[in-house]
Amino acid sequence: MAEIRVPELAESITEGTIAKWLKQPGENVDKGEFIVELETDKVNVEVISEEAGVLSELLAAEGDTVEVGQVIAIVGEGSGAPAQQAPQATEAAAPAPAQKEETPAPAAAVAEETSSSDRTIASPAARKLAREKGINLADVSPVDPMGRVRAQDVSAHNNAPAPKAPAAPAAKAEAKDDGRITRQKMTRRRQTIAKRLLEVRQSTAMLTTFNEIDMSKMMELRSRKKDQFFEQNDVRLGFMSFFTKAVVAALKKYPYVNAEIDGDEILLKNYFDIGIAVSTDGGLVVPNVVDADRKSFAEIEASIGELAKKARDNKLTMADMTGGSFTITNGGVFGSLLSTPILNGTQVGILGMHTIQKRPVAVGDNIEIRPMMYVALSYDHRVIDGKDSVGFLKMVKELLENPEDLLLGS
Repeated sequence: MAEIRVPELAESITEGTIAKWLKQPGENVDKGEFIVELETDKVNVEVISEEAGVLSELLAAEGDTVEVGQVIAIVGEGSGAPAQQAPQATEAAAPAPAQKEETPAPAAAVAEETSSSDRTIASPAARKLAREKGINLADVSPVDPMGRVRAQDVSAHNNAPAPKAPAAPAAKAEAKDDGRITRQKMTRRRQTIAKRLLEVRQSTAMLTTFNEIDMSKMMELRSRKKDQFFEQNDVRLGFMSFFTKAVVAALKKYPYVNAEIDGDEILLKNYFDIGIAVSTDGGLVVPNVVDADRKSFAEIEASIGELAKKARDNKLTMADMTGGSFTITNGGVFGSLLSTPILNGTQVGILGMHTIQKRPVAVGDNIEIRPMMYVALSYDHRVIDGKDSVGFLKMVKELLENPEDLLLGS
């Protein structure tokens, strides 16, 4: 018999949420095979079994919060029984000697035994929901032809006794079902995002400065070079590599934008791990392009593409998410014209890109229609003064309006 425990996740993470069981009781498990997916504050982690055998018991249901080191499942010896029989052997918790008796029990005795909630065949989620609602599982009519009670059976049970919870929570439960309000529990990641964004607003002196970039030359250069670039590098030339290169150059000139506060000290970072905000179904994540100053345009584009795919597939690791020194976020992909991005964690600067929009602008003494983009730099005023923030953003603008300099410089 082997215990499946919640593994060490990261230094700052002590718990997670059961997102999805990849194996069910009674199924065979190979050594090293994934059996459960955990959702943590930052990434999803798949937990493996250290032993081969049969998954005999689940000790936590999907949606449960579990701590590092907690036992969440048991893998026993032997080969798996059919899936519909395994839960009965596991969750009925019948004593081992009773299984050796070959004489079938009388029908009345069977009925009496299965009338107990503890003896009812039910999924962990159903048991959890029944406990919360004060429902006896023996009173629930399952849809499953094998008699296994699931969470939806408990929810649909019409004759359940009144919940044992206080009156106020009961009123909230009724509000969920009246059609006017849908109550939805926040995912762990969304809770973490909400908490940390609020902490940033409360613990920093955040200010935002704006500028605009004439994208004409960059768009012309990209259009002229994109086919050749793809043939040589097998990756498409996008705008993010230009912005990343410009940001790195500006950070080298204005090092306090690439810093953080530690107590009464300022830590100036001599590395350039640029976070690229990626929107996923589970919320915004910010994986890092590590050592962006040492990467070519093609390497930056390849890194961004790989990180974006890993984010969408929930395959990001802790290493992908930690250690960033500055962040770039692009609200323009959703059509945002202007915004004030919020700082990412302990960083003191974040650059916000926006949608490209054709506007009339003064070019010398003439008015021309140009593709323009507003950019925003949010920064921690405790570290960065107006001179550095404006100078940083102005340098980014100048580099992007002369993109050939970036290509030659790389």
